[in-house]
Amino acid sequence: MAKLDYKSAGVDLDVYQESMQRVARHVKRTQTARVEPLAGGFAGLFRLFGDGHRYRDPLLVSGTDGVGTKLKIAQMTGQYGTIGIDLVGMCVNDCLCLGAEPLFFLDYLAMGRDDPQLTEHLVQGIAEGCQQSGLALIGGETAIMPDVYGADDFDLAGFCVAVVEREEVIDGRNVQPGDIVLGLAASGFHSNGYSLIRKTVFEHAGLHVDDRVAELNCTVGEALLTPTMLYPPLLAGLLQDQQLRPQITAIAHITGGGLAENLARVLPNQVDVVIEQSAWSVPPLFTWLRDLGQLEIEEMRRVFNMGIGLVLVVRATAEASVCERLTASGATVYPLGQVVGGTGEARIV
Repeated sequence: MAKLDYKSAGVDLDVYQESMQRVARHVKRTQTARVEPLAGGFAGLFRLFGDGHRYRDPLLVSGTDGVGTKLKIAQMTGQYGTIGIDLVGMCVNDCLCLGAEPLFFLDYLAMGRDDPQLTEHLVQGIAEGCQQSGLALIGGETAIMPDVYGADDFDLAGFCVAVVEREEVIDGRNVQPGDIVLGLAASGFHSNGYSLIRKTVFEHAGLHVDDRVAELNCTVGEALLTPTMLYPPLLAGLLQDQQLRPQITAIAHITGGGLAENLARVLPNQVDVVIEQSAWSVPPLFTWLRDLGQLEIEEMRRVFNMGIGLVLVVRATAEASVCERLTASGATVYPLGQVVGGTGEARIV
């Protein structure tokens, strides 16, 4: 009779230990002075007060997300170094919409079989995203589930925690007619719409990840794996400016649902936002995809960010100063339109 043990069931604990050893150095480089050492602990410890940080009435802000079927592109190319950045970006950019300061991050990796090299590549990307966003990676979980996932399949999810003073929460309630809408450029598709992207590019057009796209000056795989823009470094100086921060009335992360639907989420019921479609040039990446599948423009606008990854609503009197501060941080900023009286909708005209 064959010997039964965990390894024969599909989980090799020795290989698992190798994975944990590989990721330890990547986790370590994200640690901040507020991470409390806890060798061998079952959870992570983080000091809210400490290292010069003091709060009067702090609120914790949390956000969770995954990478979606963009994972399939990574599998097709064998390139896993940037998927972790996407994971961090999708979570931390959401928390940023409340004007919150990023604190720490945890990840969850589920796999069909243990793969130390793949695990390291994924965590390396997560650590890179955390470093750029000011997050400490204080924990995570790697689950090996051979009966749930195929041998080469995996899924990646995570969540971040941020903090904001109660009186400084940016939630859209103060948006008023006359406010100006500013758009910050996206780096690409980010991590939304990849089911439609894959169907269009690979099934409909019959392209391969190694095919070169002349108008984009890169391969299909490179275009589709461009990591999500991390907006915390671009907004850090602005949010710390005690003169300019109060002039920001709303922030929206443009993900699934597109520009209009996500912006409407942060509007009070008595106002509308009117966006000029000529205010920015849609990047060639989106035009390429649209032409490839003959996709309707309204479908594109509902599924993709169309080149605008984050939107700020600001007082008109602060527009120039806010734009100057954002540009100095490296952001590309577009004045998109303005706020008018209405019923809580955003429309593109």
